[in-house]
Amino acid sequence: MLTEPANAYARRLNTWDAAMIVIGGVIGAGIFLTPSTVARHTSSGAELLILWAIGGGLTLAGVLCYAELGARRPQAGGIYVYLREAFGLMPAFLFGWTMALINYPGSVAAVATMFAEYLCSALGLAGPAFVKPVAVGAIVFIVGINLFGIRAGAWLQNVFTVLKLLAIALLVITGLVLAHEHLGVALIGRPATPASPWAFAGALLPVLFSYGGFHYLNDLAGEVRNPQRTLPRALGMGMTGVVICYLLANYAYLSGLGHAGLAASDAPAADLLRRLFGEHGATVIAVGIACSTFGYCAIAVAGGARVLQTMGADGVFFRAAGRVDPRTRAPQVALAVLGAWAVVLALSGTFGQLLNYTTVGEWLGHVFGIGTLFWYRKHFIDEPAPYRVPFYPLLPLIFVITVFGVIVASAIHAPRDAGMSLVIIALGVPVYYGWRRWVRRHPLT
Repeated sequence: MLTEPANAYARRLNTWDAAMIVIGGVIGAGIFLTPSTVARHTSSGAELLILWAIGGGLTLAGVLCYAELGARRPQAGGIYVYLREAFGLMPAFLFGWTMALINYPGSVAAVATMFAEYLCSALGLAGPAFVKPVAVGAIVFIVGINLFGIRAGAWLQNVFTVLKLLAIALLVITGLVLAHEHLGVALIGRPATPASPWAFAGALLPVLFSYGGFHYLNDLAGEVRNPQRTLPRALGMGMTGVVICYLLANYAYLSGLGHAGLAASDAPAADLLRRLFGEHGATVIAVGIACSTFGYCAIAVAGGARVLQTMGADGVFFRAAGRVDPRTRAPQVALAVLGAWAVVLALSGTFGQLLNYTTVGEWLGHVFGIGTLFWYRKHFIDEPAPYRVPFYPLLPLIFVITVFGVIVASAIHAPRDAGMSLVIIALGVPVYYGWRRWVRRHPLT
């Protein structure tokens, strides 16, 4: 039986809402753009589909681990909470410092800008004179809706998650209609030089990145009804739905464009729709991508604000940010802070480099987040667990080893970005001690 403090969040998210958060948090713009990158690193359509299936399987392993963690600790804050309990407040702060203060608002700024670009393109409006105001307007609107509480935020993200699923359905139907042109050649493929194992492994990186974002539901776990039962169901259902969508979308690209055509395309979704419907098709899918990116922003704002609120309640961020409004049960100050910072990043255009610099930190967070599962199993061996990850410890080990491999590969591919990511994490140490000293001297901060 869960007991909630007086200022706790209200548990208003059902299984459908939670599954939509998983789907919406993973599906952004990646599936509409990344397949062409993966195609360039593979030698055939069959190889490409295998990569997306492997990426989906690995991600599902991580999702099952997060399902147990969420069921054990169904509180707002997700990874931050697990790290705080297992390793202490400072490691948790370093995660929050990297993610909630840099990566989350940077992601919101970047994806809101992408939303604005696609929407303006569909409307025939070009240039930063239109894009930046639309991006800022989207962020302000999303924050404004979430100020009214999780039900309003869930309604918004549910609508846009359904719209992004409709966009993927349109891609799949178009691909099936065009299947007679390319499918056989695309799946078999006849490369002049066989792809090397290193190229195959390198192609897995963008696939795994496209599957990222499943952790947002754990950030919002404090607002899920019957969380010990709902979280595992929603994570499993949502991520399975994502894997199916991704495989069908890639099948559609291969069917309509062929493997070579997909590899040569910079905008595969637009090229696929254009082939059947002309420019009207490209405009329709631009609207679909705009809906998809907008929905992602809505989930990232809600999830990131809960991490900031938890940090504020712990005294490692402004105390005001730790408050939950007693009427709406929303972290209104945390929402406003994250939204304002995302607006600054969107206007300045600095979000791209920040995201590059925090990629390693994000994946390290996943490594240590899943690593806490071993700590919980050891220290709470008699604690009732309504859900336990199957094939323990194999699945957590597979996920941790794979993600660590992704980190190493990212560091080799972009050593400067990886180094800056580690510098940002290290800078959090003096910030943590400085902030704690400030709080002791100014307890009402």
